[in-house]
Amino acid sequence: MPPKKLIETITVEGTQPGQHLLIFGGVHGDEYEPMAAIRLLKTQINPDQLFGKVTLVPVVNQPAYERLNRCGPDELDLARTFPGSPAGSISQQIAAEATRLIQSADYLIDLHTGGVISKLAPFSGYTLHSDPIVLETQRRMARAFNLPVVWGTSAHLKGRSLSAARDHRVPAIYAEWSGGSGCDPEAVSGYAAGCLSVMSELKLLDRDVELKPILHHIEDDRQESGHLQLQNHAPVSGFFEPAVRLMDQVHVGDQLGTISSVTGDEILPVTATQTGVVLGLRTLPYVKQDEWLAVILETKR
Repeated sequence: MPPKKLIETITVEGTQPGQHLLIFGGVHGDEYEPMAAIRLLKTQINPDQLFGKVTLVPVVNQPAYERLNRCGPDELDLARTFPGSPAGSISQQIAAEATRLIQSADYLIDLHTGGVISKLAPFSGYTLHSDPIVLETQRRMARAFNLPVVWGTSAHLKGRSLSAARDHRVPAIYAEWSGGSGCDPEAVSGYAAGCLSVMSELKLLDRDVELKPILHHIEDDRQESGHLQLQNHAPVSGFFEPAVRLMDQVHVGDQLGTISSVTGDEILPVTATQTGVVLGLRTLPYVKQDEWLAVILETKR
């Protein structure tokens, strides 16, 4: 038998010439909605109506997927490992192959979720690229994805698929939606629809883009903006119960939830360190000290 490919891809070739869009799912092995959405998308793209080519990757990180985990057996976070190394560990090899795919493309969409431990509200994001043409293309792509929040963040973060795309001047966006160990059908269908909408915006499909209302479009050029796990950590280990919901508005000092001891005799309130909109929440109740509990998109600074 031939050796197993590091990354299994699906290519849809259009009957008309055009550009090349690459779509990633499963960079983390426990994020299931993108995997299902990309398989659905494969059935929705009609080659007779396609200008150019679409490469679909339902599961970039197969070793992590097969071990029911965010990371592969080397315990490296693939989303911090780009551009990788062909001679490195398994995650570094996958990152190198994924970087090669990015270099071959004209555009990139990378789909994510909150994984098994958390849920995320639907939003699309992009880096504040130094090249104004790349930046404006990314804005258009993120807007066309038709999610209620659009977030432009630091171009200086390392190790991501968008970092590799940045370095090769490939316009790229990512999206986050759902998680919590299931596979939300609304997120699956919404992701497929968002990809089709971006394809229309990029003229890979000849149809009008129907833009939905956006609640928040924030651009934040601070050095660490876009690092989702940076704020609102657990002060102690214990049983976390949130007091807010996704898309709630919160202010600094508002209660996000409580962390309880095993017997419930000790209950510690956890308060927000930022003012803004709740984009992510820990859903797995047991937390360890310093693990993140909430992602807040700052609407005021």
